[in-house]
Amino acid sequence: MTENLDIISAKRTIEKEIEALRMMQDSFDDRLTQALDLMQKTTGRVIVTGMGKSGHVGSKIAATLASTGTPSFFVHPAEASHGDLGMLTTNDCVIAISNSGETRELSDIILYCKRYGIKLIAVTKNPMSTLGKSGDILLQLPDDGEACPLGLAPTSSTTATMVLGDVLAVRLLERKGFTKTDFKQRHPGGKLGAFLTKVSDIMHTGDELPIVKTDTVMKDALIVMTSKMLGCVGVVDNNGDLVGIFTDGDLRRNFSENLLNKKAEDVMSRNPATIGPNLLAVEALKTMNTTGKGITQLFVLQDKKPIGIIHMHDCLKAGAM
Repeated sequence: MTENLDIISAKRTIEKEIEALRMMQDSFDDRLTQALDLMQKTTGRVIVTGMGKSGHVGSKIAATLASTGTPSFFVHPAEASHGDLGMLTTNDCVIAISNSGETRELSDIILYCKRYGIKLIAVTKNPMSTLGKSGDILLQLPDDGEACPLGLAPTSSTTATMVLGDVLAVRLLERKGFTKTDFKQRHPGGKLGAFLTKVSDIMHTGDELPIVKTDTVMKDALIVMTSKMLGCVGVVDNNGDLVGIFTDGDLRRNFSENLLNKKAEDVMSRNPATIGPNLLAVEALKTMNTTGKGITQLFVLQDKKPIGIIHMHDCLKAGAM
């Protein structure tokens, strides 16, 4: 059977773009480290600029940098020539992107950087171009043509540029020791924000905690459990350490005429599953789902003492699925 021409084209396009990435991978040298050093020590912002498709890619690169701990924003080169050059300061550095290196609209930004001593990272395939020769540091794109059969539409070049931006962002993230907590602070909304929600962000604390002592009689313990409406009561010893839990399920299993007069320590479940405050809500949900005991709540401990409690509904409400 003759292979579908659409699939042939798709494979050819992908392979051509992979070739460009392989070329770029093999071309990295000390200039990459120099660019990373410059970006890391910049006390202002990393300004990204580019025209057309390079501008679209540059906007994404700036957004990725900003979300991973490197303050950054995109400046459109045409707007820069009409006042937005004022956004640049001598504390910034600029990443200018142009596949050919001869994008006319970049000339004012290049001149402005030279005039005020703003460091310029040039991203282009042509080191002998105006941009290539103007940059303090050159990050060269692969010169292997485009995946477009006409050799005109930016395809391989924009893919390589996008990947180069990811290379810079990821390595800066690693250098700075950027954590999931740092990422969460920059992504409070959407699915990413929900995924990175910590137990401490949604746990019940203070007066909401259903806690009784080991010698509390069950008629009083049940009043606490009912009033807190979390389906359980935690049992602590004289040191305040959590030693057990009594749940709605325990109530059904232990119901008898003399239950109300028993002490909490006599009917509690010992060694309950718990979690720490700095773990993610998704990890709490995983713990509840994998214990095999139908757990719907976890006490949050710090030095063996309960500082909070988290219910399965809290995790689901936060979107931690």
